[in-house]
Amino acid sequence: MRTRRTLLASGVAGLVGLAGCAATPPTADGGTREATGDGSAEGDGGSDAGEADDDADGSGGSDATRIGFVGDLMLGRSVNERWADDDSENVWGSTLPRLQELDGLVGNLECCVSDRGTRWPDKGFYFRAAPSFAVPALEAAGASFVSLANNHVLDYGEPALRDTESHLTEAGIAHAGAGTDVESALEPATFEADDLTVAAFGLTDQAEEFSAGASKPGTAFATLDPAVPATRSLVEGLLDSAAEHDPDLVVASLHWGPNWETEPRAVHERFGRWLVEQGVDVVHGHSAHVLQGVEVYQGRPIIYDAADFVDDYISYQDREGVRNKRTALFELVVRDGDLDELAVEPIAIADEAATLADDDIAEWVRDTLAERSEPFGTAVEQRDDRLAFPLGED
Repeated sequence: MRTRRTLLASGVAGLVGLAGCAATPPTADGGTREATGDGSAEGDGGSDAGEADDDADGSGGSDATRIGFVGDLMLGRSVNERWADDDSENVWGSTLPRLQELDGLVGNLECCVSDRGTRWPDKGFYFRAAPSFAVPALEAAGASFVSLANNHVLDYGEPALRDTESHLTEAGIAHAGAGTDVESALEPATFEADDLTVAAFGLTDQAEEFSAGASKPGTAFATLDPAVPATRSLVEGLLDSAAEHDPDLVVASLHWGPNWETEPRAVHERFGRWLVEQGVDVVHGHSAHVLQGVEVYQGRPIIYDAADFVDDYISYQDREGVRNKRTALFELVVRDGDLDELAVEPIAIADEAATLADDDIAEWVRDTLAERSEPFGTAVEQRDDRLAFPLGED
């Protein structure tokens, strides 16, 4: 069987308007980085659907490695204010036991972690979390890797970016997607998940003004289009660097596309598929603040948008099915080194915390993900209180 490790090593990888939270809903008001170690509330976190026996539902067991993927972790503003003087782990609400059962956790850190810095001029929204809150919170959740390639990591300038990287490094949380220069911003990170070595990198096409330069701190910014030669060359370099760590899995974490859209842009569909062709195992998308569909391409999952996992944004819904407080934890199950499935745990954001969704919201999340994945021809296993996307080689 062709493994991703073999694919990367063989050289196949060498073939090669400000969105995110800066926009409000239509109706709203105004060296190698390695891991070493308010809106209205929806849901009451009372569902036990996610606590079924792993062996009984076929989604886990002692022979499986489970890595969680979530969208935006916005720990600033009201989230920070609510939990900074409390037990930091409470920001994860009833999801905490589930998170702590995982072998790894991947998310997009949609804020800087610092007590200092000056606001970037002429931005509408600024997200900064106190290290005394954010770091213990991420540690409690078992965060393995966070992407910094987004439009908020530089909200408070270079000092806050440096602090963010320093705090994450000291906590043993791998990170990529931003740095003191373009070379460091593009450097993949690695982490261990059970007995797997995972290489991960972050890219964004949001906030070009944040992009890193030869001697300028910033994000790993790129035009996420496989037809652009510069992008193909950049990804070739990223995957060559990742291959140096002999990873079992490669993750691309991408902050792409406009807010409040329930479908990915066609160019991002092409880019996600092209990444898989180059050797990426999981495409982890985020930015829209709402769930988009999942495509399984060549046996690999493309999560077009994992939405937010925690935030303080207005609770928004419209007739087109946009609901930003209903989200999911995506659990990648790997058995004997092979991708087995991507299981879905429905989540609701309530009172600046992540919660296991109640029955009604959980049903909506499962049905919505199945519906939004259908245009990609994605096979779905859905029964009772469980949704999963089968993976593996075609």
